[in-house]
Amino acid sequence: MSEVGEQVRDGRLVGGRYRLLERIGSGGMGTVWRAFDELVDREVAVKQPRLPGDPEDEGFQRAAHRLYREARAAARVDHPSAVAIHDVVIEDELPWIVMELVRGESLHELLQRGPLAPADAARIGRAVLGALCAAHAVGIVHRDVKPANVLLGPHGRVVLTDFGIAHIQGEESLTASGEFVGSLEFIAPERMSGTGAGPASDLWSLGVLLYAAVEGASPFRRTTVESTLGAILAGEPPEPTRAGPLGPLILRMLEREPETRPGAEEVGAVLDAVAEGKDVPEPPIARQDAVPDVEPLGAATAADAVPQAQSEPDPAPDPAPTTEPTPEPRSRRPRRALLVTLGVLLLTGLVLGTFVERRLDKDSWTAHRRDGMDAVLSLPSQYRLLQTRAASGSRAVTYGTGALRVRLTEWDEAAGTPLAEARSWAEATSDPRYTRTSFRGNKNAILADTTYEQSGVPTRAMALVIRTADHRMYELRVDMPKGTPAEKKGTALFKGARARLTLTEK
Repeated sequence: MSEVGEQVRDGRLVGGRYRLLERIGSGGMGTVWRAFDELVDREVAVKQPRLPGDPEDEGFQRAAHRLYREARAAARVDHPSAVAIHDVVIEDELPWIVMELVRGESLHELLQRGPLAPADAARIGRAVLGALCAAHAVGIVHRDVKPANVLLGPHGRVVLTDFGIAHIQGEESLTASGEFVGSLEFIAPERMSGTGAGPASDLWSLGVLLYAAVEGASPFRRTTVESTLGAILAGEPPEPTRAGPLGPLILRMLEREPETRPGAEEVGAVLDAVAEGKDVPEPPIARQDAVPDVEPLGAATAADAVPQAQSEPDPAPDPAPTTEPTPEPRSRRPRRALLVTLGVLLLTGLVLGTFVERRLDKDSWTAHRRDGMDAVLSLPSQYRLLQTRAASGSRAVTYGTGALRVRLTEWDEAAGTPLAEARSWAEATSDPRYTRTSFRGNKNAILADTTYEQSGVPTRAMALVIRTADHRMYELRVDMPKGTPAEKKGTALFKGARARLTLTEK
């Protein structure tokens, strides 16, 4: 067998017209050859499948069908930054994929020489996003966006290739139950946990790619498979230091919940601005003058479900705020309970896994249900009830420990939009920011982030405001001292409480 880059004398003729000339790449699913199309006198790239086992085996046939679908999927994607598929030929009872030959190097090879400037990373990311949007428009999710699959051709061309593990929405799964395919450190957490892949999963992978482009390495790369999985499922990506104006976008693209990530339009607008050296546009916010139609608020998924705690007794009169130190958590984000069982499948040469719950750390969360409230608020076990409040048509509970405070408020009837509610208290603070979001499929929600002074101490408040289909309103709010170690704990607390919050339909 020739090595990569080695010329092949009297190369094999595939499909009666494609003469193999040089081996130019190899991966778990096969080998890519530079070849010459003797019919039309042009050079092409030909992907030769590499499958183990007997052709009569179910696994072999499933992999062969996957390769066939690669060509069918990629051929449907019409975009200058998506690799063009010319032909599919059957050789040795397997589909060989004939595609355009992109001369140049991969982004992976380029990054071996060092990270990129934010503007260069944004230009490449914008081209990849364009190819992904074209794929999503025809129901295809790429599922393996990574630097090795981004080719940099002449005249600044950027090409996304290798749709070999693409998933075509509406068709049968490509893999058997419990399997997944893709490059581990670029796989979105929802795919790891078995909830499937969608366009938001590709945007997560693009976010990891952008992070690697400006920082030089993936934020989730670890020394072992198990630790990499743990970082993706429950870790907090380190804040990028070289990303410049791309930093906030990248972190939002790496949000754990798919519905909280920015959409393709917003990602494209930011990438365009950074690539062209322009001011980054503000994140979109919900309209204030109308209440949009919302989907009925569904029950939490199994992954989000929390046990319901017994109703707590009413607390003693409000204690004075305490300032005792709080033990530092073991991680910046409360980690979920997961047990990782791994296997290696020779078919793809990639790690496949089946996951069941285990504890990744010793932190435990307690579910709090209060009488009269149609919500379950889960918090780390050290948080204690400080106050309850009931008024006509509303209820609120406040929990705390050290300098951190968490408040959940419920209104029987929403007086306005989530944006109007957030503005009612945040407008008087410093630099209020609002971001449109969704919660359990309900798109009528707003994230608010602002700063104010409390007894002369700069304080940050983060809040999620939700209006339900039956016109109730909820506000989850965390207040934390700004510019202190407690602020990092507070942001992690807010994200964890938001992910675990459960609302009950009436």
